[in-house]
Amino acid sequence: MIRKNQRLINFFNIATDAVLIFIAYFAALIVRFEWMGGVYSSVPLYSARYAAIAAVYSLLLVLAYRLCRMYGSYRFKQQTGEVFMILLIHGVGVLALTSLLYLTRLVDVSRLAIFFFWAFSSLFVIAKRVCVRAILRHYRKLGYNQKHVVVAGSGHFAKQYMEDVKAHSYMGFTVDGYVGTGPKETMGCYLGDYEQLEDFLQEHEIDELVVALEPDEIRYMSQVLAAADKSGIRLSIIPFYNDFIPSHPTIDVVGRTKLINMRATPLDDLGWSMIKRGMDIAGSLVLILLTSPLMLLIALGVRLSSPGPVLFKQERVGRNKKIFRMWKFRSMRITGSEDTGWSREHDPRKTRFGSFIRKFSLDELPQFFNVLAGQMSLIGPRPELPYHVNHFKEEIPLYLVRQQVRPGITGWAQVNGLRGDTDIEARVRYDIWYIENWSLGLDMKILLKTIFGGMVNAEEWN
Repeated sequence: MIRKNQRLINFFNIATDAVLIFIAYFAALIVRFEWMGGVYSSVPLYSARYAAIAAVYSLLLVLAYRLCRMYGSYRFKQQTGEVFMILLIHGVGVLALTSLLYLTRLVDVSRLAIFFFWAFSSLFVIAKRVCVRAILRHYRKLGYNQKHVVVAGSGHFAKQYMEDVKAHSYMGFTVDGYVGTGPKETMGCYLGDYEQLEDFLQEHEIDELVVALEPDEIRYMSQVLAAADKSGIRLSIIPFYNDFIPSHPTIDVVGRTKLINMRATPLDDLGWSMIKRGMDIAGSLVLILLTSPLMLLIALGVRLSSPGPVLFKQERVGRNKKIFRMWKFRSMRITGSEDTGWSREHDPRKTRFGSFIRKFSLDELPQFFNVLAGQMSLIGPRPELPYHVNHFKEEIPLYLVRQQVRPGITGWAQVNGLRGDTDIEARVRYDIWYIENWSLGLDMKILLKTIFGGMVNAEEWN
């Protein structure tokens, strides 16, 4: 039943996406030429000829959606990534359409109408998908559109999976029971031992088998997989080394050997890496231009507040453990502890003006030049001193995973309150989560949280 429902949902999504994009064409024309009083070209855009072009364009965009795997279950997909992909596909599509119309000299197209078409088509499709997702989650919470699951295993990970399913009811999974070496009081419905699994799957309509065998039960793996294959149901495996696997591992194949890449990140993809770097370059240039008058005033304030240079340059560890010099406006008097000491909230080294610019993170503005130079990113784990890196890499697991990406001016740990002299292990956990779950949507979320509240820290201004 769940497969039939999914096919219906996919068909509904394909059809409504195409219709909404087609409607957006006429909505753009109405706004541009009817409401705003624009002047038509010599060719009537409401003609059947251009309606046909809009229809073909709508079908081509739906095909692009399909090629980008945007049709399927919403259970595991992140909405921010879906929204970004829609905006990207529509942007590329509009550029291609405009180029085609220009090269063929079919019509002089209003640039404002094209913008409205991109905006309306993106808005309509995104709004529809947000509504569909919300409706599906609501009905899944009520017990509809459920994917029925049987768990093979009765150990730690089998129990953990059942608890996670209950905690995320909106995803629409129902565990009908489990098979194992014996019943457990806290596990729910016991369906029998592993020998009985095949009969149960043949007699009941089950959508998926989740294998969660413990290391001492690995001898049952062939039997469990064979039972699933004979029943023709979907199969998922929770490995007994689950706690060591990152959120989004990749699998490489060497002959008959499968290698799980434990430290792969989304930014290993050249395309995403180039997009993020392009945003860093564009963003840092814009921010340098916008803040240059403010930086000049801060430089003057630093010069007048105490003797010494305006900029404070300090060695930090960057991507791939490379050392670079990070720039800040100097906020403290010159001492000999800059290379090893963290600043503290009540730090006698701070000047009064330095306290002010640190309170509002204005001392970080010169790091836009580090971003432009490619040493840092606008968003990423904060760079640490070589002294601390050499110290923490021996004590904190996964610490050096942070060095797989460019360090950032702001990051996931910082917008969650972990900045300055705070729990380093907690900061590392947030940084690793950011690296493993990176997306442009997550970067935008961090950027907005930084702008609206993340720039003011807990330090006193006195």
